[in-house]
Amino acid sequence: MKRLLLALISLVPVVSSAKKPNVLLICVDDLKPTLGCYGDTLAKTPNLDRLAARGMRFDLAYCNQAVCSASRNNLMLGSRSTSLGIYDLSTNFRKAIPDAVTLSQYFMKHGYRAEAVGKILHTGHGNSDDTASWDVPTVIPKVVEYLDPKNSANGQLTREEAYFTNQKLGEIGKLPRGHAWEAVDTPDDGYSDGRTATEVIKRLQAAKERKDTPFFIGAGFVKPHLPFSAPQKYWDLHDPAKFQLATVRTQPEGAPPYAGKRGGEISNFKPVKPNGEVNDQVARKLIHGYYAATSYMDAQLGRVIDELDRLDLTKSTIVVLWSDHGWHLGDHGFWTKHTNYEQANRITMFIVAPGMKPGSTKQLAETVDIYPTLAELAGLPKPEVPQPIDGLSLVPVLRDPAVRIRDHATHAFPRGEGRIGRAIRTERYRLVEWKKPDTPSDEADFELYDYETDPGETKNLAQEKPEVVKELRAILARHPEAKPRPINRRK
Repeated sequence: MKRLLLALISLVPVVSSAKKPNVLLICVDDLKPTLGCYGDTLAKTPNLDRLAARGMRFDLAYCNQAVCSASRNNLMLGSRSTSLGIYDLSTNFRKAIPDAVTLSQYFMKHGYRAEAVGKILHTGHGNSDDTASWDVPTVIPKVVEYLDPKNSANGQLTREEAYFTNQKLGEIGKLPRGHAWEAVDTPDDGYSDGRTATEVIKRLQAAKERKDTPFFIGAGFVKPHLPFSAPQKYWDLHDPAKFQLATVRTQPEGAPPYAGKRGGEISNFKPVKPNGEVNDQVARKLIHGYYAATSYMDAQLGRVIDELDRLDLTKSTIVVLWSDHGWHLGDHGFWTKHTNYEQANRITMFIVAPGMKPGSTKQLAETVDIYPTLAELAGLPKPEVPQPIDGLSLVPVLRDPAVRIRDHATHAFPRGEGRIGRAIRTERYRLVEWKKPDTPSDEADFELYDYETDPGETKNLAQEKPEVVKELRAILARHPEAKPRPINRRK
């Protein structure tokens, strides 16, 4: 009988008592892949490059919408904007799905302590952080920050400061414009990304002491978001004479006029003209500022990674670095984001996971893939939550970068008169269908770009390549129709 009992016990699965892996989710605002690890020879990004070398670098990763708040909803819910019907900055995601379980909440439900330092979800423009997503209140950073009063209209509340602090939202046009950049001699903690790194380090140190509780820490850096405020030493890393202005400064030939943009966010900063016009001198300074602000953020990331290593947490921590969208640096005459074009939608994304070999992949990836990927990497059940999980787990790709789990990525952006531009991006092409939701596709306007023959998107080829349009429309038809949007208050 004793032998029989022992035999039966041996058949019972053993539940591992090993601690679950930690998660460090690093979110960076407005970071396009202008990094050394992506082949940019002008970038000074040693810490981003070394983090990329530790894990899988996704060379064809795309946001689901090129605007801060919506993209962060996509990340934290695993749901595309077209599924939520939220495309603007001000609408909180809980208005669409009150009982949604965010990525951090899902980990909390499985025994994790979740904390956020810096910008993870969007606060500003009438929106606010989500208290249910964290065990302790989020440390909200200053996105718009000046140390020299002359850059903020002698210390007045500027338009973009008001937006990001939810002040005087009905009076933005009456407020002064701040400067688009600032370079002063200050320690790194003089600006918010330095303080964010310092606080993240403190949270890692505290988490190290909680040996029985795995952590989920969101670290949100705001640079290179406008204004390009960074210590002088990061400006000095770059030779401004080496930066080249965009060669194509017009909207693609044959593109619908409404598909592009002028003005918007960039117009709220001096010395850009109020209509959004940027002359060559200002353009050079903006490009220099973007690279300087990226280098500043890179140094703060390096401090965090160094501390992760010093605390001996590296081997037990999954690290994801993700940017919410790309950024136009004068291409097509556009600045900032808010389009369906390549420079606004291609993002920086690395996943570093214990036991996974480093490398790079051309697997087309989307922001919404991070939710199911992290759940699988942590050994958690497949998420079954109130909101749709539109993403796919990238774990097979992490195991073998040659594996393909999909043949396209999707993203979207709204424009006037209720149109939504739904896009399909394959390795070679992008198709954008512009129409109002629930109207016939035959009434839509289409854009088609061939990145093998025309990487600069100089011409809409929809009329010249009907067979490709037909093929990509068939792929798009596999996706649900976009939910209608509320009035977009800011492009």
